[in-house]
Amino acid sequence: MWEFLARSLEASTIFTIAALGELIGQRSGVLNVGIEGIMLFGATLGFIAAQTTDSYVIGFLVAIGIGALLGALHGFFSITLGGDQVVSGMGIWILGFGLTTYIGNPYTGPLGMERIPTILGLSPFFYLGLILVAVTWFVLSKTSLGLRIRSVGENPSVAEVSGISVAKTRYLCVITGGMLMGLAGAIYSLDYNPVWNYNFLMGWGFIALALVFFSMWNPWILLGGSLLFGTLWQLSLNPQLLLPGLMSRYIWRTIPFAITLGVLLLMSTKWFRMQWGAAKPEALGEPYHKE
Repeated sequence: MWEFLARSLEASTIFTIAALGELIGQRSGVLNVGIEGIMLFGATLGFIAAQTTDSYVIGFLVAIGIGALLGALHGFFSITLGGDQVVSGMGIWILGFGLTTYIGNPYTGPLGMERIPTILGLSPFFYLGLILVAVTWFVLSKTSLGLRIRSVGENPSVAEVSGISVAKTRYLCVITGGMLMGLAGAIYSLDYNPVWNYNFLMGWGFIALALVFFSMWNPWILLGGSLLFGTLWQLSLNPQLLLPGLMSRYIWRTIPFAITLGVLLLMSTKWFRMQWGAAKPEALGEPYHKE
């Protein structure tokens, strides 16, 4: 039972860190649906770097670096060029899906390194995830930087008039978000399941994307949603542990994605927009052109 709980918390950590990266970008008004692609790049290049250098530190640094680069690339298309943010994000996802398959294919198989030590039976990244949630909440809610981020996400024209650089603030957020997404991917491939294979993330990035909407852009609610999805995912891998004889594990495997689809459908309804629209950054997904 403890092993199931520990694995659930470790899975939730990946959802939490990836979704925090998306949340930070969205609070500044930038939507990035390419989160899965950035996670794939971070997981694959981090895996390759760690395996070839025999260093976890280098592996994680490479993952964070490629995440920052892809975040900046998304920022260039969506902030500087003012392009469609969904198209840019989908392009990153498609690029990640195809290119990581080609790059990582020679490294298919286990990492072949000693596992990262646990702390009190849990991955050290679980504690890092909790710290990142608290830091994100504090920065967004209690600091002048957080006020600037929320301002450009709500009304960039007013923010610009007030002396806030919309472009610089949004770039800061998308690059920071990309770093967290790359880190989340590396945690998956180097700690949670240190085996590289074709398309091994299996939609985790899209679940993280849905979690941001599920959380109403609140880091603490996001943490709760991540814990729920982490448990559901682990249950889908071994349902007989807790619910023997209740449905096939293949049906259980679809439950996290079914809930994700349900959340996104709910978000699109008029009732939801009327009840909870105030929680959504007003300028989310809209390019800003300085006049």
